[in-house]
Amino acid sequence: MPSTLPGPLHVLVTELASLPGLGPKSALRLALTLLKWPEARTRNLGTAIHELRDRLAICSRCGGLADRDPCELCMDPRRDPAVLCVLAEWDSLLAIESGGFFPGAYLILGGLIAPLDGVAAADLDLDRLTRRLAEGQVQEVVLALGTTLEAENTASYLKNLLARDFPQVRVTRLAQGMPLGAEVKYMDKETLRQSLTYRQEF
Repeated sequence: MPSTLPGPLHVLVTELASLPGLGPKSALRLALTLLKWPEARTRNLGTAIHELRDRLAICSRCGGLADRDPCELCMDPRRDPAVLCVLAEWDSLLAIESGGFFPGAYLILGGLIAPLDGVAAADLDLDRLTRRLAEGQVQEVVLALGTTLEAENTASYLKNLLARDFPQVRVTRLAQGMPLGAEVKYMDKETLRQSLTYRQEF
């Protein structure tokens, strides 16, 4: 990044460059694009970023991002509460939901067990999961966590937890048509549909 950048532009470029997928050159190009926008449009973008955290809520039932609690998906009477799809992150929910083929409910763990990254089981939202299962409506838990090492470790942990505390609940996983090491959020719609349709006992 050029050292001759004016202070405010340097600050913005530094912040943008910290985003995933943006290096210093891309961040500078983006910042210069923002300077070419009409002032009202730039201010609208700034306001949207500023208010993002204040206007979003975490759904108390599924753990997803929403503009109200409970979210629209959890309040939808057409969804089947007996089938609960457990996901690592919210973007995986978006990937599955965009296909329109899963009729059940969701629950987001907020990550995967990854000891090398300092993420333990206690860091996941397991309390939300156990509260949901304790309601007695869920008959099947679909573990849609992907096929990475962290996903497999998390799936094994959850399987043992559910077998111990909720033995009446059937535990399934996505069909293994997913490539090894794949994350749910990066799968195409047809692969996700097939994986959910032909899910396997776990």
